[in-house]
Amino acid sequence: MILEVVRQLPPESTQQAVGYPSLFLLVALGALVPVVPTGALVSSAAVVAFHQADPFALLVVFGVASAAAFLGDICLYWLGQRGVRSKNGSKWLRAIRDRAAPEQLAQAQQKLDEHGAVVLVLSRLVPAGRIPVMLACLLGRMPLRRFARGDIPACLAWAATYQLIGILGGSLFPKPWQGVVAAVGLTLLISGSPAVWRRMRARFSH
Repeated sequence: MILEVVRQLPPESTQQAVGYPSLFLLVALGALVPVVPTGALVSSAAVVAFHQADPFALLVVFGVASAAAFLGDICLYWLGQRGVRSKNGSKWLRAIRDRAAPEQLAQAQQKLDEHGAVVLVLSRLVPAGRIPVMLACLLGRMPLRRFARGDIPACLAWAATYQLIGILGGSLFPKPWQGVVAAVGLTLLISGSPAVWRRMRARFSH
């Protein structure tokens, strides 16, 4: 079903008119509610842009993805700050806590103490690394402005990395749908590898 949809892609003008706003909304939503595989979205958009005649298509995908990721991060951090300042916390802060394992939070706090906001760049590139570092920043009372300064290069590096995966998929396969399938599969494999590793480690440790 998915392959049929991807094979029947609309003309470039329609793809751009619908695709760019959709990419922005989905990436921003994925940053705010970390359940959407945003990396796969960026890689897929890059594959489609790679096969388009517009020479600026890839640049637009990069700009849209990085801006959306930054907006989502800032909104989530701002909501988390409100929870930190409140006596009873907030559902957003609880949601962030629930997605950060204690050992991950401890590692994030240690790295944040040692390297400061630079850790934000690495946290965006490591699967499942963003939320523990964000929580460490919240608990350390990092100001929103300082977090934003560190998050800008993090979002740019993240968008560039997943766009390169998409470009690789687009260059290896002659048809866009083939590149999309390859890019989505690779990004999902990358994003799911930490969870698999933790389960294997927990199994062998008992």
